[in-house]
Amino acid sequence: MNQHDFLIALLVFLVAAVVAVPVARRFQLGAVLGYLIAGAAIGPFALRLVTNVESILHFSEFGVVLMMFVIGLELEPRKLKALKQSIFGYGSIQMAACALAIGIVAALFGAPWQVAIVAGLGLALSSTAIAFATLAERNLMQTGAGAASFGILLFQDIAAIPMIALLPLLAADGAGATAHGPENWQTAAKAVAVIGAVVVGGRYLVRPALRVIARTGMREMFTAFSLLLVVGIALMMDAVGLSMALGTFVAGVLLADSEYRHALEADIEPFKGLLLGLFFMAVGMSIDFGILAQQPGKVVGFVAAFVLIKTAVLTLLAKRFRVSRGQWLLFGLLISQGGEFAFVVFAEARTVGLLPKETEALLVLIVALSMVATPLLLLLFDQLLAPRLNAMSKRPDDEITNHHNPVLIAGFGRFGQIIGRLLYAQGIGVTVLDHDPDQIEFLRQYGFKIFYGDATRMDLLEAAGAAEAKILIVAIEDLDDNLGLIDKVRHRWPDLKIYTRARHVSHVYQLMDRGIDANSYEREMFEGSLMLGRKVLEGLGFDRVEARSVALRFRRHNIEAIDRFYPYYKDQKTLVSMAKQARDELEEMFRQDRDQRRKQEDAEWS
Repeated sequence: MNQHDFLIALLVFLVAAVVAVPVARRFQLGAVLGYLIAGAAIGPFALRLVTNVESILHFSEFGVVLMMFVIGLELEPRKLKALKQSIFGYGSIQMAACALAIGIVAALFGAPWQVAIVAGLGLALSSTAIAFATLAERNLMQTGAGAASFGILLFQDIAAIPMIALLPLLAADGAGATAHGPENWQTAAKAVAVIGAVVVGGRYLVRPALRVIARTGMREMFTAFSLLLVVGIALMMDAVGLSMALGTFVAGVLLADSEYRHALEADIEPFKGLLLGLFFMAVGMSIDFGILAQQPGKVVGFVAAFVLIKTAVLTLLAKRFRVSRGQWLLFGLLISQGGEFAFVVFAEARTVGLLPKETEALLVLIVALSMVATPLLLLLFDQLLAPRLNAMSKRPDDEITNHHNPVLIAGFGRFGQIIGRLLYAQGIGVTVLDHDPDQIEFLRQYGFKIFYGDATRMDLLEAAGAAEAKILIVAIEDLDDNLGLIDKVRHRWPDLKIYTRARHVSHVYQLMDRGIDANSYEREMFEGSLMLGRKVLEGLGFDRVEARSVALRFRRHNIEAIDRFYPYYKDQKTLVSMAKQARDELEEMFRQDRDQRRKQEDAEWS
């Protein structure tokens, strides 16, 4: 490819990504599906704007390598040790169960036993890139489904290498393959040596090198070294037939407790995002629409059967993997697709004579289409199944037995807990309602009496003793639920005194509309921010009395401004004008204070 062709291809990729991804996000399809659609559109089986798919796919796998390095940076070795059960326990069970189920179905369809084994092992692998991108996009990494998926995907990266090494033994001339015993031992020794070099180098050589480069003060050199580190490790692992992604993951883990962790992550992140996007587009380009057009029913049937079998197996295993009941199907769908290593497994199987070319092409198409199907299935899950599953798995409300306490707290997150602890310490009876079962079980260990239930339900509040209580503290974070509860309580129990958190100034004005005065609400960030501001002033040389005086005057001015702005808060133009005027008044007030202090100091010296 000459320079002109390269620039044209680069232009095509960038235009396709810039057009397809925002459109996909606009229709809530997700960025991954946007990249896949863009790749399918510009590939050799559609518009034919780009045809060198294999080279692009091979190059773009570097995006997966960078992603694994960044993930490694997030995990310190002690955290990784804590995940050993999910990696080796969950991962091995998933691989065995999925490979067995898919292999049996393939054999029932008439595939030779060697082909059935290859199909089962290859299709048991899942896409690290798609699964991790989806977990990050949906903020699921810290959930039970996310943790189990992480362990399984990492095990698959480890298992892919011996899987590929096993293929020659399955070939028809497997006896000949075993004749290379010494050569296999040499390869294994090289692999061990390279892994050892990565571990030792990451622990004892890379950190001093990073320290030297950081001292130069040249950001571009740090970025260059970050890329050199990842590329070098990837090539070393590839040279001995090991997973490049696994090698860079190990390097990332070794540097996770380094002082340069965040700088490395910041430098790698832009390259990772672009190359991952290129990888997804390359997968879309690899979809052979020729085979799909010739045998649409057969191909779609195979893809549907594959995804269904894998999802069913994973969903059945979810309980054993400690995934919460409401996430069982979500977990199954997250890693139901084929993986990047499946392309390598099937290509190697064809090379050693296990797979005919036509079978390999069909399996590659099944993997690619399953990757496209995953975002669509997750979208359908969100729209159709998630609400019903959440309702089915929802824990029944607790039976509230002690309903004579003078104080009710609705919501027991960080805000409500501080109030509750203060009241508990004074021996004041409190009834607490919250809808987070994990939070409730955790806090009950510390002796808090908390009941599970939706605090916005009037029947539950009545059972909790709202009719006899003196005070209701609304500590619910969600703005609509917060205001909705206040409205309903005001109507049902007008004499019940309400205290509430306020998210921001706009929320304050909506509370004032409901008759909540300044003595009955507290802005959740205001006092803490003001206290930190006092400490900053002291750090800049203000004495403690002066810093306290300045903070108190600022507080008083801010509260007065809120009262003054309230009649106009729905008139944005007037509100902005008044806010600017108040800011100028505040600056002038403090300027006069500074001038007055200088005059006093001069008078004292004279």
